[in-house]
Amino acid sequence: MRIKVKEREGVVILYLEGNIDINASDLIETIGWVLKYKSKDIICDFGGVNLVDYIGISVIAVAYKNVLNHRGRLKICNVPQHLRNLFSIVGLNRVFKYYENEEQALESLKKEEKIFDILSKKLRRRFKRIPFHANIEYRQKFSPQDNLYKGRVINLSAIGVFVVARKIFSVGELLYVRIYFKEKPHQVLETDGKVVWVADQRFQPYEYPGMGLEFYNIDKEKQERIIEFVEKHASSNLI
Repeated sequence: MRIKVKEREGVVILYLEGNIDINASDLIETIGWVLKYKSKDIICDFGGVNLVDYIGISVIAVAYKNVLNHRGRLKICNVPQHLRNLFSIVGLNRVFKYYENEEQALESLKKEEKIFDILSKKLRRRFKRIPFHANIEYRQKFSPQDNLYKGRVINLSAIGVFVVARKIFSVGELLYVRIYFKEKPHQVLETDGKVVWVADQRFQPYEYPGMGLEFYNIDKEKQERIIEFVEKHASSNLI
């Protein structure tokens, strides 16, 4: 395969051409080089990709996890319909949102950046963690299996939740989560969460087994809903 590299507004865009198969290790190497020397934000344009086979799916998965491990963001755009059909079969449609072109992907990164700025500059200081009890379902984000594990959320902040459950994942693992709010009208929050810490039984016996999840790549509308909810209940013990 061939990869053309372009930088735009602090983002590296990779234009992929040819087949993503056993000979496509260049994609992993290129993304690794970009993460180390250029940017943590990457857009892959699939417009020139003809074929992705079973090995190619693994290549994409490795590249994606590499970006996550570097706390980066990977967007994909210009994905042909035949590849969308394939991605749906193997579950990649649950991992990536498709953008029609690089403009839309760039705009998405900009919106997320604004949210991240708010989180880092304001939310951590402004909002305290509040008692919050709700059911949660979750699974590994990058997994072909549909089965969901169940647990209980016991507190909430504008940036994440603490979950008590039997199934605990390691720090750094990215999960898909559904949180079921009890308030009427009943609402379900679907988003991604990254495991940022795991309870230690010696020091946190009442929170064990449990894990802290930080909302990851959450969109603006969902983030605003959480902020509104936390603000509303910050001084209440009725949740």
